[in-house]
Amino acid sequence: MTPLGDRIAALVAQAGPIGIAEFMALCLFDPEHGYYTTRDPFGSAGDFTTAPEVSQMFGELVAVWVYMAWQGAGSPPEVCVAELGPGRGTLMKDLVRTLAQFDRAFVERTRFALVEASPRLTDVQRATLAPAPGRFEWHDRLEQLPDLPTIFVGNEIFDAIPARQYVRHGGRWLERCIGLDDQGRLRFVLGTGTPAASLLPPGADRALDGTVLEHAPAREAFMQTIAGRIARFGGAALFFDYGHLEPGLGDTLQAVRRHAPDGVLDHPGEADLTSHVDFRSLAAVAEGCGLAVQTATQRDLLLALGLAERVEALSAGKDEAQRARIAGEAERLAGAGAMGDLFKALLVTRPA
Repeated sequence: MTPLGDRIAALVAQAGPIGIAEFMALCLFDPEHGYYTTRDPFGSAGDFTTAPEVSQMFGELVAVWVYMAWQGAGSPPEVCVAELGPGRGTLMKDLVRTLAQFDRAFVERTRFALVEASPRLTDVQRATLAPAPGRFEWHDRLEQLPDLPTIFVGNEIFDAIPARQYVRHGGRWLERCIGLDDQGRLRFVLGTGTPAASLLPPGADRALDGTVLEHAPAREAFMQTIAGRIARFGGAALFFDYGHLEPGLGDTLQAVRRHAPDGVLDHPGEADLTSHVDFRSLAAVAEGCGLAVQTATQRDLLLALGLAERVEALSAGKDEAQRARIAGEAERLAGAGAMGDLFKALLVTRPA
């Protein structure tokens, strides 16, 4: 058991089982032992590799979308470009570099904001962006962003926001919780909480015992804040994450440690915990704020933004090994059965 696992076990022993959402929040964001507050998990030296770390092409194509979104919003003279959960700062670095090539004046008058709760990662981001053009500012909450038209971008941000789980048992849906076994080790147990009927997808009443339903009200609340700012001040949003475009049933809670799957309860605080994002529920929140929404696979969006053309341009004049590397990076980003299918994109704009 990890130090955080021991603390969680003591908490459960004293106060009773805790929900999956509370368990995820402790594992990821505990000030002393949380996964994101105590380490840099990104890249080959960490536990997983995100799209911006795979290739510069990802950030370059996001920059294309940012510039188009700014133009689509009427080219306001002052705008904020905000990245949520910016990791090592790699996406922002590639994005700003590319925007400077498009329109240096745009970069000089734009406020580039990074919303990051981890002081450790903030330091990494500052180092990454030190040589980059542009004005950068850091905030630990969305509410601290300037009251300006804001173009939001985020990669793998919603999947780390804690979600609840419910299990079908005896014809009822009961909350899945973390309790203790006879030896005092963490284990899954059933609680007494039940989901609201409005949360149940079609066919939920016919689900077999043991079927899992996931719901993430904290993700919807986060989207509500983002959509509210776009509706009020103008702007747009683009988010990439792994998940599903339509609601459904199934257990997607998973842990990753050292680039390999790990048991969800095995290393609290030392493994990344995520679950798949319900893009339909996020889209519904944005639509409820009067915004226009589009969803796509990561592959389709990157291709629409010019991935094939960027591969061709980067490959020009390169030797065979370099061309193979560039093609391999594109395949990881957009290939069938890889990030291209598993990851989805959510685009939010004001109605035309």
